[in-house]
Amino acid sequence: MSPTNHYAQIDYRRMIAWPKRLEREWTFLSAPFGSLPSKRLLDLGCGTGEHARYFAEKGFDVVGVDVSDTMLERAKEDGVPSGVQFLFGDLLHVENVVAGKFGGAVCLGNTLAHIMDQDALTQLFTGVRAVLLPGAPLVIQVLNYERLVHAGQRCLPLTFIQDEEGEAIFLRVMTHHDDGSVTFTPSLLRYRKDGDPALEVITSHNVPLRGWKRAEMEAALDAAGFTTRELFGTMAKVPYADHDSTDLVVIAR
Repeated sequence: MSPTNHYAQIDYRRMIAWPKRLEREWTFLSAPFGSLPSKRLLDLGCGTGEHARYFAEKGFDVVGVDVSDTMLERAKEDGVPSGVQFLFGDLLHVENVVAGKFGGAVCLGNTLAHIMDQDALTQLFTGVRAVLLPGAPLVIQVLNYERLVHAGQRCLPLTFIQDEEGEAIFLRVMTHHDDGSVTFTPSLLRYRKDGDPALEVITSHNVPLRGWKRAEMEAALDAAGFTTRELFGTMAKVPYADHDSTDLVVIAR
């Protein structure tokens, strides 16, 4: 499996309650997206395309970029709707992947955790800023690794999935390292309540991530020229708190 296809054996569309998530996030995003300098949106790390499709339904022209060909193949499986374009490309060189300028950009989920060093994070933000119109926002949402490390939290909530074979369990284990890196282990288990063994590993693998902290994120944004920003602890406009917030959400301009 190539480094860009760590998640090829897990269908992430089934792991998330997308309609509820999208509606919840739109309550937050509708404010910054209500006054964009253009209706062109850039979706960084678009994955299987749920956000891109949703934003297109809201009247935006969306370009989704991802470095995983597997994710993009799944994004295109049911056709690409009007107002959406999916592109394969490295986010570190996004200014060479996309054409034209955008009225806003989003980087949602755990995309930025795949960027492993500070210089690379600054390079990504610099490239994004180069393709944004003046005043256009970049909206970032990542897990709050400050809280995860402080609390010693080793896993994310379990997801139980009903399918044609019965029940599966999506397990995500994390090992935090002193240098800020994280060994992330997404695993899909088959659960058979009358089986022996009751649990069978369908797929499990380690993915190297970087658990970005608020100060590191802000330093990279500063270096890239994003001079103003708002910080939140969730997409519910809750103030950000290092050791309490579940997420780190940033609106940078």
